[in-house]
Amino acid sequence: MTHLTFTQTHEWLQPNASHSEASIGISHHAQHLLGDVVFIDLPEIGQTFAKGDEIGVIESVKAASDLYAPVSGTVIAVNEELTTTPALVNTHPETRGWLIKIKVQDAEEITTLMDADAYQAFLNEDH
Repeated sequence: MTHLTFTQTHEWLQPNASHSEASIGISHHAQHLLGDVVFIDLPEIGQTFAKGDEIGVIESVKAASDLYAPVSGTVIAVNEELTTTPALVNTHPETRGWLIKIKVQDAEEITTLMDADAYQAFLNEDH
């Protein structure tokens, strides 16, 4: 299994071995800041987006937060379990609480993301 990579907006991306597909979710830090997640608006299968595009919204008891694409791609799967159990994003943010799976458009974009150590350093500096 490939390790998670992270964005400065607290999304994670887990590419497959060939970097042709990837899962996307939000980090443990992000779910902690949001509090109890009550609703998630995700893109539809087949939707295409560029790196940095808004791809959805997560609503919690505290706030609503936009989700951004870590890389460019096309949605190939949506975590339907989140429709009935959005709290999975709180209890398992970096595993069962994944949001979408995509076909990666440009694998080179993955190299611009932070690994876990760089993400932790980012959190320590800015937050």
